[in-house]
Amino acid sequence: MNFPLDRDTWLTALRQRVVEISPAEAFAWQAQGALLIDVREDGERAAGSPTGALGLSRGFLELRIEDNEPNRDRPILAVCASGRRSLLAAEALQRMGYHNVASVVGGFERWKSEGLPVTAGSHLDADATERYARQLCLPQVGEAGQLKLQQAKVVVLGAGGLGAPAALYLAAAGIGQLTLIDDDRVERSNLHRQVIHADARVGMAKTESARMTLAALNPRIRVEPRNEHLRADNVENLLDGHDLVIDGADNFPARYLLAAATRRLNMPMVYGAVERFTGQVSVFDPQCADSPCYRCLFPEPPSAADAPNCSEAGVLGVLPGIVGLLQATEALKLILGIGKPLIGRLLSIDTLGMHFRETRLPRDPECPGCSQNAVFRGYEDQSSICAGKR
Repeated sequence: MNFPLDRDTWLTALRQRVVEISPAEAFAWQAQGALLIDVREDGERAAGSPTGALGLSRGFLELRIEDNEPNRDRPILAVCASGRRSLLAAEALQRMGYHNVASVVGGFERWKSEGLPVTAGSHLDADATERYARQLCLPQVGEAGQLKLQQAKVVVLGAGGLGAPAALYLAAAGIGQLTLIDDDRVERSNLHRQVIHADARVGMAKTESARMTLAALNPRIRVEPRNEHLRADNVENLLDGHDLVIDGADNFPARYLLAAATRRLNMPMVYGAVERFTGQVSVFDPQCADSPCYRCLFPEPPSAADAPNCSEAGVLGVLPGIVGLLQATEALKLILGIGKPLIGRLLSIDTLGMHFRETRLPRDPECPGCSQNAVFRGYEDQSSICAGKR
């Protein structure tokens, strides 16, 4: 249908086709079972909405109305800010075959001025509410918790066996920013355990491959690839400004650097390690007075013979997935402030016997990393600790 070019004439013609009712009448209809739809944008509804109204932006109305209300005989009332967009929404619903449709005159502004009930707006838009619905219904999370996740910044050191599953599930949970640190490239031998990559990306930088997967999974989050090797001269710059670190390193020099930097930056480090069929998980949190640090567990690095890497010793492909998911779980608990994190506890996993063993890990009063007598001589010194061991 061709509408008149003059806006006032066009609105007059539209009003002749759409029933308009006052907010008080709409409130009475709603009490008798009518569906009230607030067709304003998500950002507008953040300031509040008529109590009981379904938030469904005008631009998505035709796409989503049938999912929310398939019954075309139910009375539907459209409300916007002033009463103009609701006219368009009502007409669109009529064209879709909804028989009992009306627009609320004066919109939400008049609804408020007449003292009708208003519900405080959500800080989550419709996409977030739908995407995280199963998480939002948890009392320990809710909207407040989801906003904490949305505002969180997490470093994932290593886009490999541990970093891959951890990053996938942190992205899915709605972590606002994931910073991926890795200077390696995807190899075919990675794919049996590093599930964030794909065969077509062999040869691509792991950080870019991971970014592509995470963006496809959850386009709401921000992914910051850092195609760099963790070194003494960049460790603090890479970690600073984040809330916590997922340790997905595959070598001791990186872990000792990470342990020292997280302690100096007062940042939790979620530790994970795998070898063959066994794994370990713990949390080292300098914000907790009783928390041990990584060097309470490993004061000095073991020799290369005692701790071979995955390329030398091998690893069951699913094991890093188990450990990485446990690391992601600990990270979410820390951000949300719920549950009992693995602080002062070391969780050991034996996949052959399928045993989970928890060992108490107290703070070592003689620890070279966190005791009262510990002396920090710089990150170069941390790197040199491992020089004679590998």
